[in-house]
Amino acid sequence: MRYEALEGAVRQLITTATEADLRAFGAATVARVIEDGARLDLTRADLDERAWLAFREAGNAVPTAGPAELREYLGRIDEGTLADGDMDFPLPAILDALERWTAFLETGRRDELYELAIRSIELVDFQVEADLDDVLATPEMAAEYDRIRRLLTGQR
Repeated sequence: MRYEALEGAVRQLITTATEADLRAFGAATVARVIEDGARLDLTRADLDERAWLAFREAGNAVPTAGPAELREYLGRIDEGTLADGDMDFPLPAILDALERWTAFLETGRRDELYELAIRSIELVDFQVEADLDDVLATPEMAAEYDRIRRLLTGQR
């Protein structure tokens, strides 16, 4: 599957998903993205101790936190970002994923979850370097697409 086809498939899944499936997908995806970033220690160098703690707390709180609580975490992370606008990937993608989930909770706009799905795919791609002409050729990318599809179609 070409990358553009993957984007289209994800957009279609987001468009047709139920509200419950959107929420299950969003919470699970943000928690996974944050945990992967922490586990791989990909974000540590760009955050001070307070921001790192907020980053970890946000990952744990995602399944039950409301947008106000998540905004608090995002604020603490922003205050403790050491890189002056020049963060190393994947931290910007991870923070964008948390921002997208928070914005979805505030607005209900499905486009926020589409972007969240794309950030999640990008983070897997960062780890395995998928071929854009056959993006699902690696087991990791195929598994990520399958995870997204299952969550958005209620097949938990």
